[in-house]
Amino acid sequence: MVYSKDQLLARLKELQIDFSQYEHPVVLTVEAQAKYVGNVGGALSKNLFLKDKKHRYYVVSALADTKVDMKVLSQRLGLGKGGLRMAPEEALGEILKVPLGCVTPFALVNESASHVSLLLDKGFKTQECCIFHPLSNDMSISLNAFGLDKFLKSIGRDPTYIDLEANPPVGKDQPPDRASLVPSGSTVLPDLPEKTPSQDSSGNHPSAGNNSTAVTAKADKPSNAVQNVKEKSVNGVRPLIPSTDAGKFVEELLDRTSTLLLSEISEDSIKRHGGQLGAEVANNIKKCLREDLKNLATIFKNTAYTEGFYAGTHYQPKRL
Repeated sequence: MVYSKDQLLARLKELQIDFSQYEHPVVLTVEAQAKYVGNVGGALSKNLFLKDKKHRYYVVSALADTKVDMKVLSQRLGLGKGGLRMAPEEALGEILKVPLGCVTPFALVNESASHVSLLLDKGFKTQECCIFHPLSNDMSISLNAFGLDKFLKSIGRDPTYIDLEANPPVGKDQPPDRASLVPSGSTVLPDLPEKTPSQDSSGNHPSAGNNSTAVTAKADKPSNAVQNVKEKSVNGVRPLIPSTDAGKFVEELLDRTSTLLLSEISEDSIKRHGGQLGAEVANNIKKCLREDLKNLATIFKNTAYTEGFYAGTHYQPKRL
């Protein structure tokens, strides 16, 4: 069973957990969420879905103004400095069963997330109420730490609150203080071909590769003008689509489409296909661009996801 927002809210009511709910437009960042619920009296949260090199998964849930250093946290778990990174988008659907922007402790209600480790900010204990998305980012709910604990215990979780800003020394005579939180019976997913590299802890990500070389190989003796267009595409490195600019994203799609279209039209192809040239070109474009456009769409979506986490880690709410 995969829980929906309504089913989760019904379960909270069954457990007699007091909470308030606030509907709002879909939001992807803590900053955007604050525009709608920043004045309701609760503390906003940011939530990270992480994985280690052995495909063990973690949800880190913290107050919006808590500084989470992933390198330090990785060491405290006994994973080394670079042992943690953002989990790939595929894992969100496979394990947490939620879309982008909906990671919260409540996602652990799904059975597929039974081996995901949950690390809670001890700062939640100091707040009158804390605000989370209830499996959907078109709503926020506010409840206290006691209510959150009651829910987690109902699904067999023993809530663990830690100081996420602490940086205790780790060495030969000082073992990692949070190694016990590393999952022992994780569900291991096969290595998925990640179309885009995962973002690092600072929100940056390296440039993605391109498939334009394979595209240009389809051309049949193109004209000099067409050859120049293709050589520019193959030899030059295509930049990653900037930030979350939809206009530039569309321009990139059109640029790749027009480049391939020009490469498909040549004197030889006109002679061979005659009146069927249009259909032949359309089929070839679909075949050649399908994966390329999927990659671009994934880059755009993951970039928006990264921007959301980046905003979350830098948002400083006003203290009352």
